[in-house]
Amino acid sequence: MKNTTKKLASMLWAAGAFAGTSLLTQAHAVNDLPGGPAVNQLNLAPAVTKIAQEQQWLHWFMLIVCSVIFVAVFSVMFYSIWKHRKSVGHKPATFSESVTVEVIWTIVPFIIVILMALPATKVVVAMKDTTNADLTIKATGMQWKWGYDYIKGEGEGIGFVSTLDSDQRAMSDAGGPKKGESVDNYLLKVDNPLVVPVDKKVRIITTANDVIHAFMVPAFGIKQDAIPGFVRDTWFRAEKVGDYYGQCAELCGKEHAYMPIHVKVLSAEDYSKWVAAEQKKMAAKADDPTKVWTLEDITKRGEKVYAQNCAACHQANGKGAGPIKPLDGSAVVLDADKTKQIAILLNGQNNGAMPAWKALSDTDIAAVISYTKNNWSNKTGQLVQPAEVLALRK
Repeated sequence: MKNTTKKLASMLWAAGAFAGTSLLTQAHAVNDLPGGPAVNQLNLAPAVTKIAQEQQWLHWFMLIVCSVIFVAVFSVMFYSIWKHRKSVGHKPATFSESVTVEVIWTIVPFIIVILMALPATKVVVAMKDTTNADLTIKATGMQWKWGYDYIKGEGEGIGFVSTLDSDQRAMSDAGGPKKGESVDNYLLKVDNPLVVPVDKKVRIITTANDVIHAFMVPAFGIKQDAIPGFVRDTWFRAEKVGDYYGQCAELCGKEHAYMPIHVKVLSAEDYSKWVAAEQKKMAAKADDPTKVWTLEDITKRGEKVYAQNCAACHQANGKGAGPIKPLDGSAVVLDADKTKQIAILLNGQNNGAMPAWKALSDTDIAAVISYTKNNWSNKTGQLVQPAEVLALRK
């Protein structure tokens, strides 16, 4: 019962914290976000899965039971204090114990606990039943983005990284939305949402590359920690087509607020079309790591990779910001030993302050390194080939 209560309390707290983001943006032109937080939201997010519906019922059931107990206990206590006060002539009883009272205050709480534990246990058991999934997706938490790999089911083999939309990050860096600007999905928009089919059981396997993250989507009633070196799982079955939003619910570093989750639920037909389109993109992007690139071609590709993945921290001008080290004039970037910079991108450094970028392809890593070595004031003329990156992967 203790673990059950802890689990449900954690989910309710996380959902409440997610809902609270709406209160922070009332100074701007904000409307309710379907599938996400609502303005002045007090209740849990509208449920689109059976589990989320049961959690909401359980939440109100527990609240009502606790409220009734509170009112009953304090009513009896205050009545007794008032009715049997010394000023009206009442004298204290002389007995030291009562078997009847002992039996009543043992049996009644026991019955109450059982009545609360049975539905709670039923919900928690259902939450952990990840068997017979139609689709299995691995969600990998990274500072500060999510990597999605479709492991089993329709779409198997698809993989991509989901990052906060660059325009919204720029908006945040500039001090937030301008007055009167519509920002319903502020800091929740991503470049690549997680796409799933409606009415299918989707198993989410969570892990992390660096620190502890948490995968949470309130509308689905799911919240599962993503822990480095460990594998956890959860599941959902969305009953309604639409866009649903969540956030990393574990404090994971300075960019914690910039790690949203966007799940797009499509019809079966539209999902199949999306899978086909993604597979075509993957085939087109499948690079031969043995291909030899020219400096001009690889730096053009590196510019795009940098804009999508690096500019948020190191800035477009390569100057860095605060604790983020500049790349323009960096000793590591200028060093003739290219393996040093390759190792940093593959493995990260400074205890995760610079995350590992193993999720990127060998060609993308080679391209972005070549770009940084030959951009701004860095004019090294050095070129990194994909084969050099592949050789250093562990």
